[in-house]
Amino acid sequence: MLELYTDRLRIRSLQDHDWENFLALHLDPDINRYVRIPEPVEVIHQKFEQRAKTWSYASGDWLTLVIESLETNEFIGLTGFHCQHLEEQRAEVGYLLARTSHGKGYATESLQAVIDWACLSLKVHKFVGYCAKDNIASARVMEKCGFQLEGVFRQQFKIGDLWLDECAYGLLAGERQR
Repeated sequence: MLELYTDRLRIRSLQDHDWENFLALHLDPDINRYVRIPEPVEVIHQKFEQRAKTWSYASGDWLTLVIESLETNEFIGLTGFHCQHLEEQRAEVGYLLARTSHGKGYATESLQAVIDWACLSLKVHKFVGYCAKDNIASARVMEKCGFQLEGVFRQQFKIGDLWLDECAYGLLAGERQR
């Protein structure tokens, strides 16, 4: 089981008892406003089952980690990445935080810890992150971690009837915040 620590957080492997929190995040329309229309419970459960399995970098699967308060053990959210191109040592990052945890710096703190671990343990060369252009909070998280805007894809994806522009951010391992 993977465990990472920051001053305020414990970041650990997803486990079976995390199902209710995983489901709540994936069903919350406000949290998913810039990500997707919430999927059916069966689809979310399949995603959970896959992500709760033992993870390996070479699998290309998402490493999904639970973010908890070090002080209270309270569930804060999820963070992680998946290897897009193993031979190119490139990984896509992602995070979802419970609404009660927004605006407290947890996404930045946890993402920074994951990036540091991946650079040291897995020799990831480049991290990429995507967010809807209107998702200012997510863009700020990446920028605080040192990501740079590399491009904007116009009307890149659709949520319901709404086409959204998507921003692509990149961070080279050598440029990461320390």
